Amino acid sequence: MRLLCLDIGERRVGVAVSDPTGRVATPLKVLPAPLSADVSPLKRLIEDYEVETVIVGLPLSMDGSEGPQAATVRKEIARLARLLPVEWRFHDERLSSVAAERMMADAGADSRSRRGSVDMVAASITLQSYLDLQAPEGGCG
Repeated sequence: MRLLCLDIGERRVGVAVSDPTGRVATPLKVLPAPLSADVSPLKRLIEDYEVETVIVGLPLSMDGSEGPQAATVRKEIARLARLLPVEWRFHDERLSSVAAERMMADAGADSRSRRGSVDMVAASITLQSYLDLQAPEGGCG
């Protein structure tokens, strides 16, 4: 079963998908925000990848509390949940965008190319974190 992950920003939404075994996350694409304005691109991804669960990066404060951006994300998912019949789960996305920016810079991507892709890379970092927490004890097996 594949999982999809959303990194919801003010202008863009990064999307990542897991492999069929649910072990590896891969950046997929960037969609315009808000998703609830036109759910058809997200619906198509959910259908194409046969997704049953969507993981949503929840932007928590450094102390773990939820601020205004987390409230905005929760409201957007409440709207999407009424339109798309999949399971929705939230996962801490603290520092995923910072890590994505650093990874892309280390790989030699200039700031212009990073701007368009950082959201989907951040989504893949959040999804990989979620997948790693779900993995059975004992690691690579």
